[in-house]
Amino acid sequence: MRNALGLMVASVVAAVVIAAGGWFYYSSRADQAAPRTTAARAADPLPAQAKLAAKDDVETTAALAARPAAPAPAPAPAPALPVQQKSTCANPNALGVARVVEIDTTGGPGFGFEHFKQFDFLTDKEVVLTFDDGPWPVNTPAVLKALADECTKGLFFSVGKHATYHPEILRQVLAQGHTVGAHTWSHVNLNSKKMTEQQAKDEVEKGFSAVKFALGTNPAPFFRFPQLQHNPAIVSYFGTRNVAMFSTDVDSFDFRKGSTPEKIVETVMTKLDKLGKGIILMHDFQKHTGEALPALLARLKAGGYKVVQMKAKTTFQTLPEYDEALLKDLKVPTSSARPISSVVQTVSQ
Repeated sequence: MRNALGLMVASVVAAVVIAAGGWFYYSSRADQAAPRTTAARAADPLPAQAKLAAKDDVETTAALAARPAAPAPAPAPAPALPVQQKSTCANPNALGVARVVEIDTTGGPGFGFEHFKQFDFLTDKEVVLTFDDGPWPVNTPAVLKALADECTKGLFFSVGKHATYHPEILRQVLAQGHTVGAHTWSHVNLNSKKMTEQQAKDEVEKGFSAVKFALGTNPAPFFRFPQLQHNPAIVSYFGTRNVAMFSTDVDSFDFRKGSTPEKIVETVMTKLDKLGKGIILMHDFQKHTGEALPALLARLKAGGYKVVQMKAKTTFQTLPEYDEALLKDLKVPTSSARPISSVVQTVSQ
């Protein structure tokens, strides 16, 4: 009798533990974060970049509204309880990563309130570190070192050409646990009147193929428009390709003439302290960014800010025709005239 009663009590306790674990998992998801109120958002000053791209903002919103609703995903099975992994960080006072969010890119969601107003997933004092235009010698490694010293992670949007110039650097980015997306093939303005819709699609697809070529694996289906110039046709196209688009909340303006490490830090912190959270836009192509990053990360840590890493639920599937065209452009051999016997020999059996 006592054995049966013990089994009943153990079953009840196990059910409570499993239910609590499930509640914790779902309450920590990005889509459960409490959104900022409309009044709070309205009180924020309009960023200078948004003023320059007001027409773009309206067109982007219209393109998003015109897209057909994404199909509802199939219900997922109950998740297993997360397994705690031992930290390999050598810095006991590191900034680290407060949480990792997984993004379902179905239908092409947009992030960054300068252009996209729907998914307010960050809570107070949370930031996402993003870097554009790499990989580039000296500068990207400097950014990677600063991030590694604080055991934290970023999101890198690579220019396709640069990825083919320095694939070994981009592979370092991925190997160190950062997320890698794309930033077109040649960093052109996709919203230029001189560019046709097909040319814009070619820039996007070839860029993703180049990043895949450099990494040796598929990148995340994450994309940032060069100059934050959103082509409405490409916004709609990303809905069909299931690519998440990224704007920004805090622009570091590290690309401006006369930029210094000190100016970058002050620009970011002034804006961030006003907003309270946000996606930070920087460039690992710029020398001053790598120089500024250690001080910026120290200021974030001192200010009580926490880093959120964004990962994709699935990888981007490149189109074969663009993969093949890239290899042809790069003059990469796809076959060899050597006989198999001159390449492979049995030395033990």
